[in-house]
Amino acid sequence: MITFPNSKINLGLNVLNRRANGYHDLETCIYPLLWHDILEIVPSKSFSFVQTGRAIPGDPKRNLCIKAYKLIKKYYRIPPTNIHLHKIIPTGAGLGGGSADAAFTLKMLNQLFLLKISNKRLKHYASLLGSDCPFFIENLPAIASETGTKLEPYELNLSKNYIVVIFTDLHVKTSNSYANIQPKVPKNSLRTSLKNLKKWHVLLRNDFEPQLFNNTPLLADIKSRLYRLGAFYASMSGSGSAVYGLFENPPAISAFQKYECILRSLELPNELS
Repeated sequence: MITFPNSKINLGLNVLNRRANGYHDLETCIYPLLWHDILEIVPSKSFSFVQTGRAIPGDPKRNLCIKAYKLIKKYYRIPPTNIHLHKIIPTGAGLGGGSADAAFTLKMLNQLFLLKISNKRLKHYASLLGSDCPFFIENLPAIASETGTKLEPYELNLSKNYIVVIFTDLHVKTSNSYANIQPKVPKNSLRTSLKNLKKWHVLLRNDFEPQLFNNTPLLADIKSRLYRLGAFYASMSGSGSAVYGLFENPPAISAFQKYECILRSLELPNELS
């Protein structure tokens, strides 16, 4: 079985407070992005995991696809599998590629071995793997709150618009981004701000931007250039470092040719049933 784990962007990201255990409460709107990895899982006589494409930092044995397989195997009788992940989505970019790989592994194992695990249960398993993972179970626009694992569907369709994503090869560790964040509750709730698309550029903020932009002025410059190119909204995604712009019409992106740059429509993905 082959599938294509997609990425995501954050439309606004408010870090509200720091919990006693060191975790943070936040609110953000997560929207799926059709920039994909490739994931293949087939039954086998022995377990194996192969990763090709873009290099992933760290120990390959700790890959989230492996963790997802072991998690399902803990609760269900499934045979060994060969897992092949071809990595295309940048890591350390705030695009959720690793989280998507984990969630799609859960969904594929569920479908491949007819486990009949409900989406609610899959989301629970996904939450054990990472805060962004549960989003990719249903893979539709949602408001994430608490530590990011509480999801409420949010009716938003940007399919008539386009996105440009710029990645400068700067990898950002989420833990480092949170270390110096200054939590605060915004004047307007995220839901209220999302209702006025024409004012997103004023109302929607990513609380990780000030610190990272201060340390890396290039990212702030890219955001400004996206606005000059005609974006109606531009932001860094997640805790960084990819920066994107939303457009009513597909723009010319030759000005960003020195960086990794993609142009996509904002269609919603077709889901695994």
